[in-house]
Amino acid sequence: MWDLTTGTLIDNPITGHIDGMEAVTCSTVGGHPVAVTTGGGDKTMRVWDLETRTTVSAPTGHTEGVLAVACTPVDGHPVAVTTGGDDETMRMWDLATGTPVGNLLTGHQLGVVAVACTTVDGRPIALAVTGSNELKVWDLTTRTPVGNRILLGHTGRVVAVACTTLNGRAVAISAGYDRKVRVWDLATGTPVGNLLTGHQLGVVAVACTTVDGRPVAVTTGGFHDKTVRVWDLATGAPVGEPMTGHTGGVQAVACTTVDGRSVAVTGGDDKTVRVWDLADRAPTGDPMRGHTHKVQAVACTTVDGRSVAVTGGDDKTVRMWDLAGRREAARFALPGGVNALAITPGGGLIAAFNREIVYLELTDAHGGVGWQ
Repeated sequence: MWDLTTGTLIDNPITGHIDGMEAVTCSTVGGHPVAVTTGGGDKTMRVWDLETRTTVSAPTGHTEGVLAVACTPVDGHPVAVTTGGDDETMRMWDLATGTPVGNLLTGHQLGVVAVACTTVDGRPIALAVTGSNELKVWDLTTRTPVGNRILLGHTGRVVAVACTTLNGRAVAISAGYDRKVRVWDLATGTPVGNLLTGHQLGVVAVACTTVDGRPVAVTTGGFHDKTVRVWDLATGAPVGEPMTGHTGGVQAVACTTVDGRSVAVTGGDDKTVRVWDLADRAPTGDPMRGHTHKVQAVACTTVDGRSVAVTGGDDKTVRMWDLAGRREAARFALPGGVNALAITPGGGLIAAFNREIVYLELTDAHGGVGWQ
């Protein structure tokens, strides 16, 4: 934590992992905000109390690096679901006690690289993305596969997944290096509509929102694709032409509302942060500049009624942007490049870098949004 007036360190970074972290997410345990992080080299998951900035628990069990984590309630208890990469397992953990819940979730080929949680027909489920380009659905109450359901179809690695609701049903949107975006009915395990095609190279990020009352997905192209695309999830059709402007791969996307209009905020290899009006499918103003290297992560939230975006990247900074005023509102420097950002249930910010995390309270200070 940094004093933005003096530029001095207020508190030390939260440390504990003995090797690089792979993922971070946020939850609440007993009314207290917590962060859950996973270690690639130390094979652990750690739970951190964000109010005291101390370790709550550091359970072990995976035999390989822990690549991903997602949190959800199961039977009224907050749990974390972790993926062990090459050990081809997922594990469930009680966040209040740090103890494992039930048996291993096994049967994944070539490891598990990502996980997302949602609810289907009132039951919590996890969607596991495997290294063999499959998506497997698990019932977290029974800890069994949902009808041995494996969602097959991607021909390249799946690197992004998001969950939303379509026509009252829980769906997942997956994307990856095969340039395809797919929509899945999570209750039946079947594809919804046609493939969403158009990206010229791998799709690296996906976010969901609503535009004029219609559910949409926003996807970004990595590498040299450079485009942002909007898809009508009800029809499976692209909404207008691809949105262009980034001069390099678009690595991150998040959605929010500014002055009552749905927008997407993207960050990319060209060091810029851009805001797109999703109804008009056009950029809102000039790109926001300040980062000196690639932008790798974006998160959106509201601070005292103001819509803000927080971005992080390889220049070892986290920057906050006032989206209505289209200006950089605050920044701070870190010892390493920022890999992931998350907004806590209480409105705080978690930034993951190197082997450490930093927690910041977002505030409206000195006449503008900032942190303390």
